[in-house]
Amino acid sequence: MPQFAANLSLLYTELPFLDRFAAAARDGFAAVEFQFPYAFAPEDIAARLTDNGLQLVLFNAPPSGTDRASMASAWEQQSRGTAAQPGREAEFRAGVQEALRYAEVLGCPRIHVLSGMVPPGVERESLKDLCASNLRWAAAEAARAGRDILIEPINLRDMPRYFLNRQDHAHELLDAVQAPNLKVQMDLYHCQIVEGDVATKLQRYLPTGRVAHIQVAGVPGRHEPDQGELNYTFLFDTIDALGYTGWVGCEYKPAAGTTAGLAWRDRALAARR
Repeated sequence: MPQFAANLSLLYTELPFLDRFAAAARDGFAAVEFQFPYAFAPEDIAARLTDNGLQLVLFNAPPSGTDRASMASAWEQQSRGTAAQPGREAEFRAGVQEALRYAEVLGCPRIHVLSGMVPPGVERESLKDLCASNLRWAAAEAARAGRDILIEPINLRDMPRYFLNRQDHAHELLDAVQAPNLKVQMDLYHCQIVEGDVATKLQRYLPTGRVAHIQVAGVPGRHEPDQGELNYTFLFDTIDALGYTGWVGCEYKPAAGTTAGLAWRDRALAARR
């Protein structure tokens, strides 16, 4: 049976961020994920997790920045990661170290690192060794802290020129790095837009044990999973049949309010009881 985690960066956005934890718990979520926590002290987030009996299963390393203030504003400044950005190795390392500090306070086992955009005039292939080197360093640092580093293929419609956009590209990086705690975050929304054939991708990659987290959203609008072209009833059955026991992150934009739109989740859970 899928274990669903509420993504608090996209769900409950009518509430201030720190109030979203209680809303998720009221709606029956046992776990949460979010994108960037750096505008808040980790101790304040940890208190919300504890007060609401929630587990944090995933968050992102900063997209850029060398101090917490610049890390907190980086996404709004259109930064999309530094792992595959030439000349930004020190910035990448600062972000990973800050993320590991947060993970320690928050008890979070997984950190997603963003690779960034391919610069104009640069061939993607020329950045693979740089990205692998940065990920090798990050995985070693995370291993000492007992954490996993995740990478995620992201579609080029939402994020043009993003370095990592295919499942096979992600697994090629894992092959190059050879770190057991470097794994893949498989977002089925992005996978459908870029590649399609989602069930076959699940059947190929889940048995490897290298997919540590799944995320879902409807395609094409990124609304609830029951809206759009993907048959999530079939895909959840596929995930169950493959023996996946990790979390499924609900990283979508509610069409008309988070709580009102959770009928899809309730149906999915009821079908598997």
